[in-house]
Amino acid sequence: QVQLVQSGGGSVQPGGSLSLSCTASGLTFGSFTVGWFRQAPGKEREFVAAIRGDADSTPYADSVKGRFTISRDSTKNTVYLRMTSLKVEDTAVYYCAADRLRVLRTTSPYWGQGTQVTVSS
Repeated sequence: QVQLVQSGGGSVQPGGSLSLSCTASGLTFGSFTVGWFRQAPGKEREFVAAIRGDADSTPYADSVKGRFTISRDSTKNTVYLRMTSLKVEDTAVYYCAADRLRVLRTTSPYWGQGTQVTVSS
């Protein structure tokens, strides 16, 4: 049984930084793509970043490229999202997701509980 437990997030001023963690159980990182989506109020859930099983690829949404960094620690079964130079438009609930496929989708089968990130002055 795959479970994803998120931690981190919170509130920060524009230009600040936050980190998110997603600790997985019931899966082997080498066989899954794990990553992040976000959903702002009134908007659809959108892809943010992912790290593929063999770690050969870490795709990012254009809106976060250069500001967010995804990484993983296989010894801790944890994926991280380091967010820097945060903007007001980054405000959303962030979700960790996992899939056996190389591409994460909004229909991917495994999801974390969601974590609020608020960027406001």
